[in-house]
Amino acid sequence: MHLDEIRLLAERSPAWKLLRARNAPLVLGFLGETFVESNGGAQAQSELAGRLDDFLYAANAGRAQAEQWGGDPIGYLDDWSAPDSGWLRRFYPPGLDDVHYDATPAFEKAYSWVTSLKTRPSVGTESRLHTLVELLRQMVHGADDDQEARLALLHQRRAEVEAEIAAVEAGEFEVMGGAALRERYQFFSSTARELLADFREVEENFRALDRGARERIATWDGAKGELLEALVTDRADIASSDQGASFRAFYDFLLSHDRQDELSELLARVQELDELDADPRMRRVHHDWSDAAERTQTTVRRLSEQFRRFLDDQVWVENRRVLDLVREIETAGLELRLAPPSLGLEIDEAQVSISLPFERPLYDVKPASEVDSSVSVGVEELDTTALFEQTVVDHVRLAAQLRTVVPPRSSALLADILELYPLRDGVAELVGYLALTDDDLSVELDETQRVEVSIDDERGRRTVSMPQATVSRS
Repeated sequence: MHLDEIRLLAERSPAWKLLRARNAPLVLGFLGETFVESNGGAQAQSELAGRLDDFLYAANAGRAQAEQWGGDPIGYLDDWSAPDSGWLRRFYPPGLDDVHYDATPAFEKAYSWVTSLKTRPSVGTESRLHTLVELLRQMVHGADDDQEARLALLHQRRAEVEAEIAAVEAGEFEVMGGAALRERYQFFSSTARELLADFREVEENFRALDRGARERIATWDGAKGELLEALVTDRADIASSDQGASFRAFYDFLLSHDRQDELSELLARVQELDELDADPRMRRVHHDWSDAAERTQTTVRRLSEQFRRFLDDQVWVENRRVLDLVREIETAGLELRLAPPSLGLEIDEAQVSISLPFERPLYDVKPASEVDSSVSVGVEELDTTALFEQTVVDHVRLAAQLRTVVPPRSSALLADILELYPLRDGVAELVGYLALTDDDLSVELDETQRVEVSIDDERGRRTVSMPQATVSRS
């Protein structure tokens, strides 16, 4: 880093300010125990103040009067959540009147650095080396587009798995020792806590976007189309960034029922290992991940609500303006009816219009029109069968079928849904699926992948190719 960047961080970074604060041990000790060590989320002011009061009482026990921590717990919370500090986030949850507090990413960074200063009983390197090597394999082989190389790698893996199976069948296998288990468990625990801290940072980024959208809406005086374009562009940029794509993939992973069951089973079996002094809080860490991810998704939904509220307010303002204009016209009409002007209306003209007599055209006799009634016109026969063969697609039925298959806050492939509900109205029904515009349903097309779909209509059963479509439900 450049010297100027370090100097700027020292002046503005909330994490750096916390490390230099006089009461840094109190802040790190209490907030770390409340939000980090216990994997806790936002808490009400009354509950958090009570915990801080108990923490201060326990911290002051046995200390000299000059060394004791004094002050009001609520005063501490207000000081820590002030803009100059930035270690706590103070907010009102939707529908609640009680102030809530939550730790900020800046505090997470400071607390993580302080905890890294502790002397570890053992430093494990084997598990990290295996993890690094595995990451290198994924990058190298994942970026390789050579088909032959991939096939050779898969054959090599199959040979290694078959050799391992043969060794296990012969009773020749090694059981991981206690040192290796403890090393890997330590690496898992630290990574799990870092993941929760990452969620807070992602949530803070989305919250900054939401705050920026509110500021733009409050101060915007131009066309609403331009504002919506700017807001949607910012939202799309974050969603398509590396951070947004990674968060979405992680959230989809957590929504998988099979993955949840696998994580629960693995964590339960790890807790039962005698070689480990397992932390009981790690037993439900995957639920903490889900809660943190859901809080982030709630922030994203609030951003969408800002767009909707902005449009509704603009429509209300425009309708109100139209009504005011109509009332002004009605009032002016009533005034003219009750007191009409005696001299008429005065209209300003730029010049006097002059019309000379000879400018008028002379009389021109038009020739008489001849009508021949002897021509007979036949009645053309029209084919009306097309009027009775129209295909009407029931969009309500299609939406109900999608809601039956796709649970809330999840997604599914349209091709899999069509296997459960075959197309009855041919291509028209397929187009109806793609054109659904319900609030909780959305259909996205992936032009890079193609799927085959079977259609039954008057032409018989046939198969058509279409881009892969994904149905998402909010």
